[in-house]
Amino acid sequence: MASPLLPLFLFLAAAAANPAAAAACFSSIFSFGDSISDTGNYLISCGATPDPVGHPPYGETFFHRPTGRCSDGRLIVDFLAQALGLPLVPPYLSGETSPEGANFAVAGCTALDNEFFRSLGLEISGSNYSLGVQMEWFRQLLPSICSSYSECRNLMANSLFLVGEIGGNDYCHSLLQGRAVEEVKAFVPDVISAISSAITELIRLGARTLVVPGGVTLGCLPIFLDHFRSNDAGDYEPETGCLKFLNRFSEHHNEMLLHELNQIRQENPDATIIYADYYNAMVAIFRNPQRYGFRSPLLACCGGGGEYNYNASAVCGDEAAAAGTVTACRDPAEHVNWDGVHFTEAGYRAVTSELLGRWTEPSVAQICPQIDANFSQGIHAPI
Repeated sequence: MASPLLPLFLFLAAAAANPAAAAACFSSIFSFGDSISDTGNYLISCGATPDPVGHPPYGETFFHRPTGRCSDGRLIVDFLAQALGLPLVPPYLSGETSPEGANFAVAGCTALDNEFFRSLGLEISGSNYSLGVQMEWFRQLLPSICSSYSECRNLMANSLFLVGEIGGNDYCHSLLQGRAVEEVKAFVPDVISAISSAITELIRLGARTLVVPGGVTLGCLPIFLDHFRSNDAGDYEPETGCLKFLNRFSEHHNEMLLHELNQIRQENPDATIIYADYYNAMVAIFRNPQRYGFRSPLLACCGGGGEYNYNASAVCGDEAAAAGTVTACRDPAEHVNWDGVHFTEAGYRAVTSELLGRWTEPSVAQICPQIDANFSQGIHAPI
């Protein structure tokens, strides 16, 4: 029986071969966020310092080389760009940005500045490329890609802004350093406020269409399934095998984010703010992985062994791989998770399919009918 993803494959292939055929609804994409959206900024920021994401097997499926994406291939932002008939969005730090878009997302970054976490006695590894820093990059870039006030307003009005996913690292760093869930919950409003401030500023600068993703299924990630392993079956969701407390935490974040987005909508009726429900799009996959051709959805494709093929001391792409400690699965397309933290290209493709099919509010189809024409048929067809 036909795969529900077939229309997605056909459309993306057509868009790649003939971008004009996609009849782009937007002139460009500007993306902010963390590793779910980073197309290379983090790796560029590492300079000569080696990092696992810069080593094979990262990038092996589509690009056939590491690109700085935390996956074996394309990300949601890549599939979105192709679906809109636009070029893949280059990382800002590459210097290759143009009026067709730029990606400011940085793997490992937080919504809040590092100083916030230091005040709580927490350590955040890596540089401070928070959402505030990414917004500053955008402000610096804008004068170089539009030469007048009217030209900049026109560019902003005709661009799609992807603000997130972000905030996940604020919680992950804290939880993995032993902080209790209730303590971490206490600063969810601060994370939401940072996201809200970025959205409000983009609208002030002229943005008219923004996609704001919610938090992901933290309880389904091998890194957490390994770290918070429990002998109590009641700690896991029977439908998915994911950790209940972490998924309930993600739901809490998303409820607060949705409430804030509704406030921003009321204050900015001329802007279209699309909530992208990454969480429920992912839950749909974990509840019925066979529908998408996945096996062992909670098992990392590339990892250092263990129940979930995740080992914090031997991660995908590190030097241990050369000694055979870390291995990648033969067919990443059969796996949802790539390295214990991030999805495979196939996983992100399935999430994109779900998002464009039903998990955006308002529906992307209302904003860009061209996408609806290519994605609506077959996505929900029974197998």
